[in-house]
Amino acid sequence: MSNGELPRQATPWKSYLLSLVLMATATTIGIALRPAFSVANLLIIYLFAVIVAAMVLGRGPAILASVLGVLAFDFFLVHPRFTLAVDDTEYLLTFLGLLAVGVVISTLADRFRAQANTAERRANETAMLNDLSRDLAAAGTLDAIVHIVIDSTAKVFGRQVVVLLPGPGGEDGLVLSAPGPEFTINDREQAVAAWAFSHGQAAGRGTDTLSEAEARYLPLKTARGIVGILGVKPLDPASRLTPDQRRLLEAFASLAALAIERAHLSEEAEHARLQVESERMRSSLLSSVSHDLRTPLTAITGAASSLMVEDQQLDAGTRLELAQGIYEEANRLNVLVRNLLDMTRLESGAIHVSKAWQLVEEVIGAALTRTEPILAGRPVTVCLAPDLPLVPLDEVSIEQVLINLIENAVKYTPAGTPIELAAWPTGTTVVVEVADRGPGLSPGDEERVFEKFYRARPQAGGVGLGLAICRSIVEAHGGRIWAGNRPQGGATFRFDLPVEGQPPALPLDGASEDPAESSTWSAVSIEFEQPESRP
Repeated sequence: MSNGELPRQATPWKSYLLSLVLMATATTIGIALRPAFSVANLLIIYLFAVIVAAMVLGRGPAILASVLGVLAFDFFLVHPRFTLAVDDTEYLLTFLGLLAVGVVISTLADRFRAQANTAERRANETAMLNDLSRDLAAAGTLDAIVHIVIDSTAKVFGRQVVVLLPGPGGEDGLVLSAPGPEFTINDREQAVAAWAFSHGQAAGRGTDTLSEAEARYLPLKTARGIVGILGVKPLDPASRLTPDQRRLLEAFASLAALAIERAHLSEEAEHARLQVESERMRSSLLSSVSHDLRTPLTAITGAASSLMVEDQQLDAGTRLELAQGIYEEANRLNVLVRNLLDMTRLESGAIHVSKAWQLVEEVIGAALTRTEPILAGRPVTVCLAPDLPLVPLDEVSIEQVLINLIENAVKYTPAGTPIELAAWPTGTTVVVEVADRGPGLSPGDEERVFEKFYRARPQAGGVGLGLAICRSIVEAHGGRIWAGNRPQGGATFRFDLPVEGQPPALPLDGASEDPAESSTWSAVSIEFEQPESRP
């Protein structure tokens, strides 16, 4: 808060004392100037002193200054001196005029001062409310809002503060959300706060209801109802809130209520969003699974039923073809179920990344070995930088990332087109790339392809979880994954893995002794042959 506390009035007796000193000073000046000026002209000194008292000290001290001025002018300056007797009756009119002018000026000055003080107080209150509103708007959680309300209220009003909110579901009554320092609330105080919450009225200290309580409890009202209770307790039991302070405290309570309601609405909106997202995912999952499971199951059922017919004469080639179809469709089912289970385990946290220092080229080799059947008839190029370091990674999960990327490249590119794998260090990370020569990604799909159940081309089949699983695994390793199009055509998928810590020393056996040879990239071209048909 820019203004820590409300303005306070000056101590009254000091103002009256200053009024007496001011008249004494005016009298001293008048006595010193009496030989050079007429008595009537010296009256201006007292009039000026009365104006100063009215402008600076207030109405009461100014009236006192007027009375003292009349008496001092008569006693010290008017003939006969040092007596209150007056020879010239015209001076009586002068005395009355001085007194009247002093009263009028002091009244007007006091009115202007009151208006100025009111304007200043309102400005201070507005600044406090603006500060509180700004702080509450910046708070992102309900706990942050409650702590801001407590700190701001305690700072402005110099009181201990507590906030009570309804329990979960509204069934557990009021729950102490966050108490201020040294604020203890017993069962009696809790009952007063509960009454204020249920009746929507202020209760406790300084009110007409349960005034024996130690604190004052204000309901936090909104258009949707009461969202909580704000309690304030003075540090000094004799301290009382002024009407202006009560009004400002109610304004604080209104802002707090709106902020708490906003937090509740945000939670409700987030809950609704999650429900909508859950329904969307469930719908997408059912749509994808129902289609992608029905197709292979239908094929398997048809092929199996043909093999089971006893009176149907099938030659060995036909039986082998039916068995091959069952095998391939079963593999499709296996991939679908594996992806669904992997995504479920990743989102539930059941899969934990166990990092160990590994050679990236060994992980790439293992992935190529497992994907050999689907790479048949495709040229594959592996290009590795010579200075690839050991990388801390989970070998099984990163191998799965590479398998999913390779399967994705095979699925969305024409048969026989090449696939390229590469890896190189970038200082603190190692980047791995899987690129193809297919049609590439459509504009806007660079990020969407990593969303769950999203398929760039639905006719390609699949549930749309392979790339989502890749992103989850890579992010679990502290890396990132991204996609893009190649200038010469095709899509490229890259992910990086951070290299943290000190890797163990690599063995030197078999290392090249030729520096020129060790400074060039190693590129290997692989041609996978079509596998023989097998059941």
